[in-house]
Amino acid sequence: MQKYEELLVSLRKVIRAIDIYSRKLSKETGLTSPQLIVLQEIAAHDGLMVKDIATHINLSSATVTNILDRLEARELVIRERSTQDKRRVGLHLTDLGKQILINAPTPLQAHFIQRFEGLEEWEQSQMLSSMQRIAKMMDAEQIDASPLLQVGQIDKTN
Repeated sequence: MQKYEELLVSLRKVIRAIDIYSRKLSKETGLTSPQLIVLQEIAAHDGLMVKDIATHINLSSATVTNILDRLEARELVIRERSTQDKRRVGLHLTDLGKQILINAPTPLQAHFIQRFEGLEEWEQSQMLSSMQRIAKMMDAEQIDASPLLQVGQIDKTN
């Protein structure tokens, strides 16, 4: 097998692991990974605004707004306009949203992060550099992506 084939097989294994986790998440909570990430961010910072969530999780405001529309339709999140500044809309979890978070599975990346942080600094830098180069070689540098693992159609409106 050529080295590029071995690399592609490894990438496919990573994608498959993410896909398996995403299906488990969807089955257990009815949420997508991006929806769970947004819920977790709101839980960590009650009253946060869309632009703040977008910045924290490295997604566009439009993507976060789309996710919030879906979460609000499921009554997991509420938007509340500030009484002092009508331009500010804070985000809050509903009781149902809090309950879903309690029952959500542990993130797939938690295991990865633990192992990654156990590596020497030079190994971490080498892995990061290699993955950034792979993303560039695949013309994927500009794809909207959060630091948490997710799969699905490459689409800025997910």
